[in-house]
Amino acid sequence: MKYVCDVCGWIYDEEVGAPEMGIAAGTKFEDIPEDFACPLCFVGKEMFSEVAE
Repeated sequence: MKYVCDVCGWIYDEEVGAPEMGIAAGTKFEDIPEDFACPLCFVGKEMFSEVAE
């Protein structure tokens, strides 16, 4: 599953993770820490939406 930041469009892909942020590949979005912030615009998880594939 992929999730897109509603503010800036950055995409979190569960298959890839965010290794630059210490989030391993395969980490589900709901398992990311609650204090996660978008690396581009710094909004929280509540500002992300599932990407329809």
